[in-house]
Amino acid sequence: MTPADHRSGTEPAGKSGTESSDNSVTEWSDKSDKDHWEERYRQRERIWSGRVNARLAEVVADVRPGRALDLGCGEGADTMWLAEHGWHVVGVDISETALSRAAADAAARGLSEQVDFVQMNLAEDFPAGSFDLVSAQFLHSMVHLDRDPIFAAAAGAVAPGGTLLIVDHGASPPWADPAAHDHVFPSVEEVLDSIDLGDDPWERVRVEAVDRDAVGPDGHQAVLTDNLIVLRRVR
Repeated sequence: MTPADHRSGTEPAGKSGTESSDNSVTEWSDKSDKDHWEERYRQRERIWSGRVNARLAEVVADVRPGRALDLGCGEGADTMWLAEHGWHVVGVDISETALSRAAADAAARGLSEQVDFVQMNLAEDFPAGSFDLVSAQFLHSMVHLDRDPIFAAAAGAVAPGGTLLIVDHGASPPWADPAAHDHVFPSVEEVLDSIDLGDDPWERVRVEAVDRDAVGPDGHQAVLTDNLIVLRRVR
């Protein structure tokens, strides 16, 4: 699940790609999450740009590689970027179509030994194990998605000394039609406050609203606001 790919998500949606090459905001869907994303991916041969999400590359650049979990990996851009930089990565997405594309790309790039793609509905289940990095890039969905338990599980999966990285939409894009949906994007502090971090101490590395340049559906330049949350588990 995602949206910006950049992934399976810049809609306010679920992910599966990289900041998003699709900057549209559409009406909320009444389909199941899986049906929604399968239909979305089948609309085109490629949904997302194939580029790594910029904040992920920025935050992880100087982090020692280890084991990573990419939530809502979509077509696998972030997963493969991490693998190329020495990480062993589990990429999870709800869409089998997206994952088949990601697996094919990984094989073509010689990364199959470093990545493991898992089809899973994060609203119902969560990968086992602990990770040095848990990344959730634009984990939104056009169908109802309760992110709180997902983020709590994500925090619980971070190994001592590891990093929890969350990037999501902090505001609607300027080209969005307010009449098309009633979604209100929470502020970065509201997102942080909603995460159950458990009893272990965490270091607040970066928690801020950040801007990025984007191009709207009409080709005009725009500035979008994203929430950036970087937390390090102390022990």
